[in-house]
This record gives sequence, structure tokens and C-alpha cells, in this order.
Amino acid sequence: MPISALPSKYGIGSLGEGAYRFVDFLKAAGQKYWQILPLTQTGYGDSPYQSCSDKSGNPYFIDLEILHRRGLISKRELQNAIDKSPEINYGKLYSERYTLLRKAFLRFDAENAKFVRFVKSGKFADYALFMALKQKFGAPFYVWPEEYKRRNPKVLRAFVKENKDEVLFWQFLQHEFFNQWEAVKKYAHSNGIKIIGDLPLYVAPDSEDVWVDPEAFMLDDDLRPVKVAGVPPDYFCEDGQHWGNPVYDYDSQSANGYKWWKNRLKRALSTYDYVRIDHFRGLDRFWSVDAEASDARNGIWSEGPREKIFEGISSDRIIAEDLGLIDDGVIELLGKTGFPNMKVLQFAFGGGFDNPYLPWNVKENCIYYTGTHDNDTVIGFLDIADEDFRGIIEKRISECLEYLEVYKTVSGKYSYAESFIDIIYASRANVAVIPVHDALLLGGEYRINRPGTVGNWTVRYRKRLFTQTAARLLKRKVRRFER
Repeated sequence: MPISALPSKYGIGSLGEGAYRFVDFLKAAGQKYWQILPLTQTGYGDSPYQSCSDKSGNPYFIDLEILHRRGLISKRELQNAIDKSPEINYGKLYSERYTLLRKAFLRFDAENAKFVRFVKSGKFADYALFMALKQKFGAPFYVWPEEYKRRNPKVLRAFVKENKDEVLFWQFLQHEFFNQWEAVKKYAHSNGIKIIGDLPLYVAPDSEDVWVDPEAFMLDDDLRPVKVAGVPPDYFCEDGQHWGNPVYDYDSQSANGYKWWKNRLKRALSTYDYVRIDHFRGLDRFWSVDAEASDARNGIWSEGPREKIFEGISSDRIIAEDLGLIDDGVIELLGKTGFPNMKVLQFAFGGGFDNPYLPWNVKENCIYYTGTHDNDTVIGFLDIADEDFRGIIEKRISECLEYLEVYKTVSGKYSYAESFIDIIYASRANVAVIPVHDALLLGGEYRINRPGTVGNWTVRYRKRLFTQTAARLLKRKVRRFER
């Protein structure tokens, strides 16, 4: 369940009432984990996998009602921010939300001791400076004047001095975000819920991360990517996926023991209880294409750092997203690290009985999903299946239920969709995760993302969907399958 999709009156989900009530729903439903998408501030395309700063929190998630209770937003301003549109309108958020947050900052006591300590910690100094410079130049960092692009210390110090309030505004946003996030996490823990976070493998080309540590990436003399990341043609996209993220210069990183990556992992593990590393296979070998390429068909495979980046890292809270093209190298890396991997039931309906996503091929050390944020909802998946494929799905579902000794009458798409939950719950997998759209048996209009396309991440949920009946039904399954 993404934070962005939580019920809210203000255009997008937040770390306020909607988050706390969702924790209550999870507890009532007998759940132990809440998996979320990356919390980072989104950039171009509004994707949480393309952030202007890997360490940031998304200012859109700052709850306005909490700011109002602290006197930072007026009642009229709060009323004007109400937006009950069926989908998230990122254009409107960009033009209106930052204006409102700036008003809140003007009323905030920037000299209070807690905030002063936060700023002096330096944790978000580079982020705040980067965002202030983006406001000044209105362009990617690699086209800024050379002294700013190359981080001339004297010039940057002068800029901070001359633009103190602007820099402090971006510090304020992170201060508010992480205070609210820690409170939500504490509430989840008090109700027996742990948070599974999501760490994108790559960072965005126009990001604080690349600006501060350009030597960690494959860049040209202008600090633009030479090669960019993606995947070759696959299940989701026949042209492959051209992500545009700069790939890492692992030769350079190896010289200092992969310090950049290790710092990143430690930061993620301090933010979440468990961390899912997206596109884990890219740590064994990664696919890269020329930055100017129009698709990802003509790329090359290069070696990744493998287990070296995990040396000295507490690794019992890491999950490997090993979906996609998996070969012996990835399997060997999983064996060396011991990380649980992912299985997705929606992928179980091609091939024969050796399909790795069928329950008899699923081992204990994995996380079993009905689908992920990249899949259609199960109801949507069934709706678009032609008659022949629908027959294959129904036959295989019956075989799975029989194997798992789940005896029930299955008839109609909602019954088959519910059986997806029964199968992952009854399996040997140590953890089973249901996207909220499948837990509530919702249609394809609730799909979160269609890989290789734009205009995603706009799904919103209404409070009325999270009924006591839905919670009771899930809890009944938890008890039945001893989850």
C-alpha cells in the first residue's frame, strides 16, 4: 500500500489520519507487515523510482492537518487544499502544495532547538542546497554554471549565506516529513506491524546523489550519463525498459570498499524495518544502453559488485527482488547472501509444472505475492485474459488448491481472485504479501504502475473500502492458514 494512495481529503495520501487508520485496519485484519513504495521525493514522471534525492522524504506526504493543529496552516488554507479527485493530480500538487508549505515555513520557528539540531546534523545539507539551486536555475544540475555544477566550495558557501531562508525551507520539509514518518512507524510497531521499505537499485540522473558523488557513476566530462540502466525485452515490455538512470562505476566504488552503497544501505535500514532491494539481479550483472538510445533493445551486460557491497552490513533485514531474467549468477548471489527472494503467483500460468512461481516450487525462504505494484490487479488480470488463457488459469488454480489441500468451491472471477490469496497463504513461503487492491478484490482501474509507460502512480483509495467485513475476512484466512 503506497503512502500516496492512502485515503486523504487533500489530493494525495499522507502521514496523517489515513496512515494511522490503515495501521488499525492491518491490525484488525491480523497482518504483521506493511510494505510500501519508496518514500523519496519524486521528480520527472512522478515515479518513486526517479527521485531528486535518495535520502529525502516526499514533501507531498507531509500531513496538512498536523501542520494546521500546530498553527502553521490556517483553517481557510486547509479548506482550500481539499481535493477529492479520483486520481492524484501531480501537476496541481506541484503548483499549489509547495506554495502552501512555504506559508507554513514562514510561520515556523526556525530557531527552536530541535530544528537547529536537525540542521546542524548536516544530514540534509546537500539536499537542501541542491533543491535551492534547482529553484534558482530551473534546470538539471549538469547544465548549471560550472562553479555550481562542480561544487566550488567558496561559491556554494556564498550561495547558502545569501539564500539562507530558501535553504532552510528545504530543511524544514525534511524535518517535518521525518518527524511524521517516525511517529507513524512508532504507531505501527505499537500495533505489531513492521514496515517493509523499498530501495530502488538506481538513482535519477538529475539528483543530489549524482551531483554530490559523480565519481560513483559512469558519466562523461559534462557529468551526464554515458550509459543508462534498464532491462532487455521482457514480460512487461517488448522493447525492454529504458529507465534513463546512470549506471554505477563499480571500478571506482571498489577502491573505497563500496562506501557509497554501504552508506545507502545503512540509511535505508534505519528508515525501515526491512528493505526490499528493487531489481536485485542488477547487483550480479546489469543491463545498460547508450544514454541516447530510444529503447533498451541494444544493450550490454556488465558485472556488478555482487556480495561485496553487503560486507559489514547487517543483512537479516534485506529482501531481494529477483524478478525478471534470472540466471545462475543471480541464483548463486542469493545463495551467498541468504536473502529471501520473491515469488509472484500471477507469473505461474505459463509453462509446465516446473514454473518457479507455482506453490510446489516455492520454498520457505521467500516472500510470496499475488502480484506486485507492476502487475495488474488479480481481477484486472482475469478480466483481460482471453478464453483460452482464462481456462489455463482456472485449471491451474484448481491444481494449486488441491496440492495445498485447500478445499473450496471456486466459481466466478471473484472466487478465483480470492483463491490467489488462499494459495499464497497456504504455501510454504515464510511471508505472504497481498497488494491492497487484491486484498479488497478491486479491478484493473486500481493498478499502480504499467512498466514502460508514463502517467502512473495516481491511484487513490477511499475510506469506505476499508470495512470491518474486509478486515474480518482477511483475519479469518490468517487464522485458517496459521499465518
